[in-house]
Amino acid sequence: MIGTKVTLRLRMGAHDAHYAGELVDGARMLALFGDVATELLIRLDGDEGLFRAYESVEFLAPVFSGDYIEASAELVKIGNTSRQMRFEARKVIANVRRPNVPPSAADVLAEPIVVCRALGTCVTPKEMQRKPRELYAPALPMAAPVQPSGVVVTPASEGGPRTLGSTEAHSPELVLTAAIVGAEITREQTKYLPITPQEIADEAARCREAGAAVIHLHVRNDDGSPTQSKERFAETIERIRAKTDCIIQVSTGGAIGMSIDERAQPLDCKPEMATLNCGTLNFGDDVFINTRPQIRDLAARLRASGAVAELECYEVGHVEEALALVEKGIIEKPLHFQFVMGVPGGIAAREENLRYLVSLMPKGASWAVAAVGRFQQPLTELAMRLGGHARVGLEDNIYLSKGVLAEGSAPLVARAATYARSIGRAPIEPARARALLLSKGTV
Repeated sequence: MIGTKVTLRLRMGAHDAHYAGELVDGARMLALFGDVATELLIRLDGDEGLFRAYESVEFLAPVFSGDYIEASAELVKIGNTSRQMRFEARKVIANVRRPNVPPSAADVLAEPIVVCRALGTCVTPKEMQRKPRELYAPALPMAAPVQPSGVVVTPASEGGPRTLGSTEAHSPELVLTAAIVGAEITREQTKYLPITPQEIADEAARCREAGAAVIHLHVRNDDGSPTQSKERFAETIERIRAKTDCIIQVSTGGAIGMSIDERAQPLDCKPEMATLNCGTLNFGDDVFINTRPQIRDLAARLRASGAVAELECYEVGHVEEALALVEKGIIEKPLHFQFVMGVPGGIAAREENLRYLVSLMPKGASWAVAAVGRFQQPLTELAMRLGGHARVGLEDNIYLSKGVLAEGSAPLVARAATYARSIGRAPIEPARARALLLSKGTV
């Protein structure tokens, strides 16, 4: 079924080295992908099947003899005979390879290094499929009937609480949000962080071209410090609107230590969307304070401004707080939740946590994931597979791959858009995003 994953681990020996310096040929990684693809086909169809083609292959880091490689294949799409898989090879143990160190020395890596990624399609002819299709078809979105609207409906579970499998409809449409500034990242960490209103507008335009429909907006003073100045927001919004048609979603979170009056200033700019943080949490070594009276105060101001709220939830309790605001009429529909995952002190960036958060969503609500640091790519890709939307950008993660800085937020948006298309999701234009996120009664 979609999401099924198999993994193998093995050591690269001297016989695998093909080039000078005991460098292993990249084709060895593709051979491993063939092995895990075969196991996945056997588990699914009871047959080894055939490898038809790779849609993309990326070699990201060198592999040497003595390294231990963990290769995995995950099923991402299924047709009558085709099975599309996503592959990844990670170095988990590395031969030390330094002067004055024994040649047999090796280190277990605290953080595995992704050495190769690929997307490929295998085929199992119908006559070779030995397992009854009904064993796995109910869990596959592609097997569900397509409604006139183009929305794919997944089977509902019987009884019990509302779960991911009982979501009324999963649309192939995807809203990508670019968080291009934030309040925490500095120029010392990455030279690609935009600071001035014009730099922010230029990056917003690049993100729009890469596939973003929403710009999540923080602004900075000229010295790079965070500010909620309505004048700075107004200037930046004007410049963004001159270059792109994206929805502009202002932050009312601001920065740690700001008062509610400071944080609410951007609402004077009458934005289309604004964030509403739904609870207090430890934010790294700081405390991001959002008391219940403060949340309700900001919610009332946000509603009075005419903006649609994005309900920011860093913990399960924040979802419950947001639902209480809706029940009391403080926040009105349309409802759009964002699960912020992986912040030290907040909910961990794990699949089971995301699935539980999604299970709490009321009928008709939309949701997205923003995950920090190294969790950004795997969690936003998981969100796409589960029918949600995604936020990427320098605010949450400054790296394109391990040790490689992203040259702005646009490359992160482009990568997310490419992945979305590979699994049948379509990043949508801002006009369509407005209909999905901002129109009352449509979400």
